[in-house]
Amino acid sequence: MSEASENNSLPVIAIVGRPNVGKSSLFNAIVGRKLAIVHEMSGVTRDRVSADVRYQGQMFTLVDTGGLNTLDDTEKNVDFWDAGITEQAQCAMENADVLIMVCDSQSGLTPLDQDVARRIRQLNKPVFLAANKCDNDDWKDHATEFSRLGFGNVYPICCTHKGGVGTLLAAALKKCRHVPISKVVKKAALNIAIVGRPNVGKSSLVNALLGEERLMTSPIAGTTRDAVKIEFAIHSSDGREIPVQLVDTAGLRKTGKVDNVVELFSIMRAKSAIDRADVVIMVLEAGFNKVTAQDRKIAALIEQSGRSCIIAANKCDLCDDKKEALLKELYKTLPGLNFAPAAFISAKERRGLDKLEECLALVHNNLQTEITTGLLNRVLSKAFEDTPPPVIKGVPLKLFYASLAGVKPVRIKLFVNRVESAAGNYLAFLKKRIRDNFALEGIPLDIEAVARPKKIESIRRNNPPGK
Repeated sequence: MSEASENNSLPVIAIVGRPNVGKSSLFNAIVGRKLAIVHEMSGVTRDRVSADVRYQGQMFTLVDTGGLNTLDDTEKNVDFWDAGITEQAQCAMENADVLIMVCDSQSGLTPLDQDVARRIRQLNKPVFLAANKCDNDDWKDHATEFSRLGFGNVYPICCTHKGGVGTLLAAALKKCRHVPISKVVKKAALNIAIVGRPNVGKSSLVNALLGEERLMTSPIAGTTRDAVKIEFAIHSSDGREIPVQLVDTAGLRKTGKVDNVVELFSIMRAKSAIDRADVVIMVLEAGFNKVTAQDRKIAALIEQSGRSCIIAANKCDLCDDKKEALLKELYKTLPGLNFAPAAFISAKERRGLDKLEECLALVHNNLQTEITTGLLNRVLSKAFEDTPPPVIKGVPLKLFYASLAGVKPVRIKLFVNRVESAAGNYLAFLKKRIRDNFALEGIPLDIEAVARPKKIESIRRNNPPGK
């Protein structure tokens, strides 16, 4: 995979500052929706969170960062989280065209604010200083203090009510390249969500695909909090470039083990990412008897969502010579995902990524599969002819016709003479026959037997023209 070039053409504005000054609140206020998790707890934001924003006819990329919580003279003794957050924020600042430094007008200027300012000045980039939480005129008591940082005008804002945010943003955009919305060619991206229980290697997989430490990783459960969107490009077998928007999510664990409200928000974001995705990559640990009860719950969540799926069996370096047997056990343990292609990978050693990319390209192509009513009925009629259905209670099952009722998942209705005669094993046989004739690997498929209306008039009465 390679990073998509589309976003590289947009100017980048990064929001920085110490913890708990309202960076994520400002990010959400500008984006116009709650993408970044906001909480009074320090250190909630860890990875870089970004979004493309349209504002007054132009476009730019906005980046939220974690709070810089280390002073220059104490960096040798910082903990793991602060060091990782600092590294992520530093990378965001270096890649940005313009920086917005956020301070807390109620707390006034702090030594940590001064340290953040020193870091920023070293980059020699345009900086706009925002004094947040200006609900009244009390912030003016600290205006002189903030001016000492040397960034010129102090912009009073209140993220809760979006007060002053427009003025701040308009000033920042004057220092950016003007990119009109009409000039931005937005390619339809394949939306992919990476999900799994904690510590199976989701963020490590993203880093391996990118070839850089884009996301923080650790053996501590709950490292990832925000649903982080990253744009890629994959290549199909014929060499075409496929834009991809990848969303790394927090680990999904048992509700009873959720420690705090921040983790609850993280899990809600992860479930929302599944619902919005075109394809879900479920990451689990490769190995015999490694599928847990929580893995099965996550698989059921994916199945219920009706989303296409790929299984990424991570840490396969521990079981290289047993993949065929492991694959059989995997589908036996997760029967609801037996339609999903599987790739055995090692995110740590960056192995098996080509196979994963092949699976993504395959599912992307299969999502374009068209199932015409005529061909569908011919396939099913041939199936009934080759293997007649079992006779249940003396009444043989008869198929009148079939129709496509949905695409996510693919839903097919079989209009039959007697629903009770549609045995489950025969419907499974028909499902397999459909998959044999249509490119549906990785695509969920549901078949439902329904009674045919007795009269054509009843169909028209229940579905009048225009409805």
